[in-house]
Amino acid sequence: MNLADKVTSTRLISAPVFFVVYFLPRLFPSIFAVPPPPGAESLHIVGPVWTVPVLWILFLGSELTDLLDGIIARKRREVSDFGKLFDPFADTLTQLTFFFCFVMDGILQPVLFLIMLYREFSILLIRNLMLKKGVTLGARMGGKIKTVSYVCTAGLALSASSLVRLGINGLAYRISIIAAKGVFFISVVVALVSFFDYLAQYLKTPKNQI
Repeated sequence: MNLADKVTSTRLISAPVFFVVYFLPRLFPSIFAVPPPPGAESLHIVGPVWTVPVLWILFLGSELTDLLDGIIARKRREVSDFGKLFDPFADTLTQLTFFFCFVMDGILQPVLFLIMLYREFSILLIRNLMLKKGVTLGARMGGKIKTVSYVCTAGLALSASSLVRLGINGLAYRISIIAAKGVFFISVVVALVSFFDYLAQYLKTPKNQI
């Protein structure tokens, strides 16, 4: 693994840490569970206030490494076939972890999450089929746009969760919930469009093309 790949691998560590911190009230209810503020009972759990900055650090750190690994790979001329597959894999694992937390918390829609999950596994299949053709399929423009929309969705959903953990339940909380659900819907649409772009790329690629 080169330096860029090592930066990418940090997301494989931060994602499960995010999950554990997010669900501390469920893992250790007698220690960390906090009653939600009135009007926010739709959320299943509420964590202590100190989890807010920790979750944001983990979230922003993950997105920063996603930006840095590409910059490092290009600057050091270390772009590799492994990196082209490892980076989107780390992205997908991290994003699915974020969204699973928000779905379990009642912030995002389960049906849309399931569609997104099917899409990501389908892309994994397409990448494997492309390898059989001798081609390493890296992230395409549609996939990059999808990633940006995922980041926006996760940011809005984490904002809603943070407001409740801080004991804030008002207009800002309701707006963040609505915005997160709306952007999540748009993200899934973008993800499906990009899936068909990847599928078209597979279908038009001849076998054993390098």
